[in-house]
Amino acid sequence: MSELIYLARRYPLGVAGGLILVVFVFVAIFANAIAPLDPLTTNPKASLAPPGNTYLLGADMMGRDVLSRLIHGARISLAVALGATLIGSGLGALLGLASGYVGGWFDLVVQRLAEIMQSLPLLVMALVITASLGPSLTNTIIAIAIPLIPNVARVIRANVLSLRELNYVEAARAIGMRNSRIALLHVMPNTLAPLIVLATAQLGSTILTEASLSFLGLGVPEPYPSWGRMLSESAAEYMRSAPWLVIFPGVAISLVVFGANLFGDALRDYLDPRMGD
Repeated sequence: MSELIYLARRYPLGVAGGLILVVFVFVAIFANAIAPLDPLTTNPKASLAPPGNTYLLGADMMGRDVLSRLIHGARISLAVALGATLIGSGLGALLGLASGYVGGWFDLVVQRLAEIMQSLPLLVMALVITASLGPSLTNTIIAIAIPLIPNVARVIRANVLSLRELNYVEAARAIGMRNSRIALLHVMPNTLAPLIVLATAQLGSTILTEASLSFLGLGVPEPYPSWGRMLSESAAEYMRSAPWLVIFPGVAISLVVFGANLFGDALRDYLDPRMGD
C-alpha cells in the first residue's frame, strides 16, 4: 500500500491518466447496464432534442440518445484500439525478436520492408488497407494493427541486438540450448519493458486513427455506434443547430487519448528511471 502511495505521489499525472482509462474501460464493459436507453432505438419526435431530462446529452437527427451512443461507442472504440495495439505489438515484437536474433539476410529484408512501411503515415496506411478490405469491426482492427508492426519491430530489434551479446545468452549457447529457446525464454522477457511502454504510447494514436477512419466512413459501419462516426454524421450539418452532437463525442475522444498519453509517459518513466532524471 505504501508503494502505491509513493507511486501516486511521484507520478500524479500518470495516476490521473490511468484513472481516466479505468473509468472508460468500466463504462465499456458495463455499457448495457449503464446506458439509460437503447443506442439504436430511433424516435422521430425527439429528433435533435437538446440535453434535458429524457435525453441527458440530447438526441441526434434520428432521435437516438447521445449518452447511450457515447457509452456503447466506448466499447467499440476501445475494443478497436486495444485489439489493434495487442495484435500490432505482438506481431511486431515477434518479428523484431527474429530479425535481431537471427540477423543476416533475414534481418536485412525485414528492415527494408519496415522502412518502406514507415515511410507512410499510420492513417494513410490504415486508409489504404481499410479501403481494400472494406468497412467492418475486424477489418478496422487489422487495418490499424498492420501499420504498428514495423515501429514495434525496430524497437524490439534494437534491444535484441544488445541482449544477444550478454553473458547469460552466451552461457545458454555454451550448454547447448537451442537458439529458438534462448530467444523466447531468455531474450524476449527482457524486451517486455520497452514493449509495454511502446504499446501504451500507441494506444492513443490507435484511438485517433479509429475515430478518423469512422469519420471518413471507412471504420466501424452502422448500426454500431462509434465516436468517430458520431462526429462524421453531425459535424458538417448540425454544428451550429445542434452542437452537442459534436461536442460530446469530441470530448470523449480527447479524454481517452489524453489519459492514454499521461499513463504512457508515467509508465515510461517508471520502467526506465533514466527518463525521469
